[in-house]
Amino acid sequence: MDKVSPNCPYPGCFFCVMKEGNPSKRRASILKFFRDLPSQDDDGQVLPISGLWNTAMAHPNDPEFIELGIFDCMAALIWKGLKNRRWLSHDQNIYIPYYAAHIIGSYTMNMEEFAETAVHAGIIPPLVELLRGRLTWVEQRVAVRALGHLATYSSTFPAVASHGEILELSIQLAMSSLEIVYSHFYQNVDRRLSYHCDLLTRGMGGVEMESRKAEEWASQLQCWSLQLINCFAFKPEFLPTICKPEFLVKLPGMWGGLVNENSPAGIGLLRTICHHKLGRGPVASCPGIIEALCNIACSSDDWQYMAIDCLLWLLQDPSTCHKVIDKAVPALVDLAEITALGDHKKLGDSIVNVLQECIQSQGTIHGSLSNRTKELIEELLSPRQRLKWEKNMPKEDLHIKQAAALVVKLEGNSLFSSGNISGAASKYSEAISLCPIRSKKERVVLYSNRAQCHLLLQQPLAAISDATRALCLHNPVNRHAKSLWRRAQAYDMLALAKESLLDAILFINECSQSNDPDLTLRQNKVPDYAERLVKKQMRAAWLFRESAIKLGGVHCDGEAGDMYGPDTDDSEWETASESDEGNDGRAEMGDDDDDSEWKNEDEGEVKYDKPTMKAFNPDHCISSSNSTDVNLRFNMQFAEDGPVNV
Repeated sequence: MDKVSPNCPYPGCFFCVMKEGNPSKRRASILKFFRDLPSQDDDGQVLPISGLWNTAMAHPNDPEFIELGIFDCMAALIWKGLKNRRWLSHDQNIYIPYYAAHIIGSYTMNMEEFAETAVHAGIIPPLVELLRGRLTWVEQRVAVRALGHLATYSSTFPAVASHGEILELSIQLAMSSLEIVYSHFYQNVDRRLSYHCDLLTRGMGGVEMESRKAEEWASQLQCWSLQLINCFAFKPEFLPTICKPEFLVKLPGMWGGLVNENSPAGIGLLRTICHHKLGRGPVASCPGIIEALCNIACSSDDWQYMAIDCLLWLLQDPSTCHKVIDKAVPALVDLAEITALGDHKKLGDSIVNVLQECIQSQGTIHGSLSNRTKELIEELLSPRQRLKWEKNMPKEDLHIKQAAALVVKLEGNSLFSSGNISGAASKYSEAISLCPIRSKKERVVLYSNRAQCHLLLQQPLAAISDATRALCLHNPVNRHAKSLWRRAQAYDMLALAKESLLDAILFINECSQSNDPDLTLRQNKVPDYAERLVKKQMRAAWLFRESAIKLGGVHCDGEAGDMYGPDTDDSEWETASESDEGNDGRAEMGDDDDDSEWKNEDEGEVKYDKPTMKAFNPDHCISSSNSTDVNLRFNMQFAEDGPVNV
């Protein structure tokens, strides 16, 4: 049996209590500690609370402290911090409400019975006060986390919902969280609260680390707010409150950033809303949301399937189909040959079936389908007829068709090499019509080649369409490196930074694993052209970009202030030298199928100017010896040693 230290200056010290070897004495002492702690004003109270926080994080499913009254203790401590500002400002008590709310969230994360105990202990009212912003944004973050956990359980959701202000507060917080964190912490480097800095970095880092962590926490604050709203969205009676246009239109842009990629964020909430008829009407009435859903569906976003689900549900609903069909069909047609996304199987079949239903039920749809929409659906259905026809063809005839497609593709390559981009695109289209449906590898190349032609012809929408078709046909899905790069450039031309960024990052990942000598990373370096695009889009898609534009840049008296904000490069993509002599910056765009290259002729030091969302024209942006604006100057050149196509 461990003995309590006779030198401990704190009677009833939590750490001494935890050393008690007698189980019954230990439980009695812990029970007394939880009961007495809120009424004590001794110094050093934050130490046992931080110890409890560590325990809750490490063992969230351990029932011992739950049975001994930890929730009552934490609720009382939060109330004490809210009501007694003198106590809160004494010693290190300012940390206690944060730790108390975090402990509640950790213990209610996995166990419904713990959540029920927490509700009975009365923890919801003090958490609501933190959610209101009675203290600061760091306490709001842990309060919304804890309330989100309580709202996920059927037995405790009614207790959360009974506080009607929670939903409204969560909606406001989801919309304003990034601006709150930016203005209250990130922007004013010299006025940051010391306890915020300590909580963010645990004392292990300077201003830069604080800023990075603040961005991560801001993302969590927004995503956890959306998660809490999502729990309400499953109940139809709350949809009118959630489905207000001013909130809905912002959801596609709430994506969590790269720092919180595991959360479905805004698209996850949209999917829940679209699952119910009451939610589909307001969504369909916002054209911007439908366009955003189409962009997400045709991207390498981890939550791509959620956007597809939303579009399909909107098309299957007779009351919303006519509002969305003209926008949704072009995107879905491009996705029709997708096989699966993770655990989501036969997505392509689902798309085809829904579009077939649209054609068959067009008489019942309010308003007739446009001619273009009909053409796209018919174009989608024709390959299925071709596939049936090809199954009955002799193998010799299929080989002849495949050989004919190859001949036409080579003609297209030749035209491309000579600079006849329009002629090459026509040849690739002809080859696509000849190529057997089951020859997926060949069709991937043809669509990707044609996407490159569309890029050079300044037709980004057509380039996205063809690149998406190539990526859907590829095995595995969304992993054809050159199609990813082409689509990334096309999205960049449309100023769709997030979609371009995700494709560019995935392109780099594929290059790192590729056996293609044109794509393999040299000396494990990210290609300069890819690094430049990633950095540009990271600035454009920066989590605090809108807040910085609205409120101004980062304020700092020291030199460190120059490192922050959208005009600077503080990304983690410092994998290639910005002044790498001998590296010509080529983007090896030539598939086994084409020979175009994108080259930056300024081989000296790269200077990153303020990013612009203006679409660049690679044909007109000629490099100048007096400028190195990497965001705009991409000069397209053809290979001098002839085509590298197969």
